[in-house]
Amino acid sequence: MVKSLRMGTPKKAPPVKRFCGIIYQEENLYQQARLKLISHWGQLDAQAGPWPFSFTKYYESEMGQNLKRCFFSFKQPVFPEECFAWKLLTNQLEQELSFPDGRRRVNLDPGYLELSRVVLLTTKNFSHRIYLGEGIYAEVTLLFRQGEFIPLPWTYPDYRTCAYLDFFRHIRELYWQGLRDDEKG
Repeated sequence: MVKSLRMGTPKKAPPVKRFCGIIYQEENLYQQARLKLISHWGQLDAQAGPWPFSFTKYYESEMGQNLKRCFFSFKQPVFPEECFAWKLLTNQLEQELSFPDGRRRVNLDPGYLELSRVVLLTTKNFSHRIYLGEGIYAEVTLLFRQGEFIPLPWTYPDYRTCAYLDFFRHIRELYWQGLRDDEKG
């Protein structure tokens, strides 16, 4: 007996947990960026950092030395279909907070978490990134397997640290609890 194969049926993606990382030097710029994002994306449910951002000197010529990184996540789950617009917004906010000569004073890195992965949004193309539209790409940077986040060969060094992994485990738990609460109705 031959079993017939059925064509896959497109389904709406489940909501995801939006987060944003920020690299900065001045506390007042961190606070400004944070408040601007809250005004666009709503209430926070987790924050982590600041930690010294010493993994690369990439941003120093533009933003200065002694940079720090913080993360925060947003309480309201969102659908990922238009996530490229999140990166467009953060680029706009970076410009609003930049030096008069156009150099950035903050770097905003939005992304989202699902139960199985952490996805970063970027303007930079590379072999492991998928084009989303409007000049924005997505990168799966961490996978969740057997109770742990697993870095991939291209995962940035800071995203491999215990502090960052703890943050993502924490927001994954918040996300999972929210999904369970929604199921209970």
